Amino acid sequence: MNVLVLKGGPDAEREVSLRSGGMVAAALRRAGAVVHEQTIDRPGLEELRAMPGEVVFPVLHGPWGEGGVLQDILERDGRPYVGCAPAAARLAMDKPASKRAVAAVGVPTPDSQVLQAADRLTLSPPLVLKPCDDGSSVDLRVCGTVADAERARAELHPRRPVLLAESFIAGRELTIGLLEDRELPLIEVRPKCGLYDYEAKYNRDDTEYRLDPELPAGVADSIRRWARAAWTRLGLRDVARMDFMLDARGAWFLEANTMPGFTDHSLVPKAAAHAGLPMERLVIVLAERAMARGGAAVRA
Repeated sequence: MNVLVLKGGPDAEREVSLRSGGMVAAALRRAGAVVHEQTIDRPGLEELRAMPGEVVFPVLHGPWGEGGVLQDILERDGRPYVGCAPAAARLAMDKPASKRAVAAVGVPTPDSQVLQAADRLTLSPPLVLKPCDDGSSVDLRVCGTVADAERARAELHPRRPVLLAESFIAGRELTIGLLEDRELPLIEVRPKCGLYDYEAKYNRDDTEYRLDPELPAGVADSIRRWARAAWTRLGLRDVARMDFMLDARGAWFLEANTMPGFTDHSLVPKAAAHAGLPMERLVIVLAERAMARGGAAVRA
């Protein structure tokens, strides 16, 4: 197998992508693949076409690399690639739109409000303010009062013209990885600092990850069912990770990640390894799946 691994990109999660892409490339090499590892910024079609490889593994996180823009270019390039097609990538990256989509098929998700700078906040605190189209908790703020929310908006709106305000769910943070044909074991994330922010996700070593955690009766089955319903409704393929919060009322869908992290802190590789699918096998399975699907004009 001859694989082009893309990493980097122009998004806020560039550093995470560099780490994820490096680990994907190393795992592919250990599995015997020929790997062409490319750090990119914002390449055009001709630049991408000049890069070798028969299948593309784009390990990018964020609105440009994961949210449909790169996928449009990959479609025109013609080679098969790992991950969602452009329309599904855009829908999943758009948090308000994806929340509406999954709610329409019965998946519970917290109340929310889309906020432009001039809009009046009508959602009652406590709430979370977050970008509508980014990940890794970049620019996420937890606001206990209206005054907290207004201070956060004053800070964020100059660089984030549109924000999502979402009711804060106080409870347990759960995540589930999905492959095309299986749901991976649930993981409960227990950050030492109380908030699973960027530092807890990628830089701190004191975050606790509980695989197959003990949960109230029926909760795990509900999360698996809702995650698969969200996968189908959003039109996802190959791999994704769904994030939930659990309180006394039940589980609440937060978002879908269509190219989850592959660092040594990342959740999908942990869950896959726990299920008997080590990193080397996981990345080969994903590349093989893309190859089997083919592309618009697969090149030798």
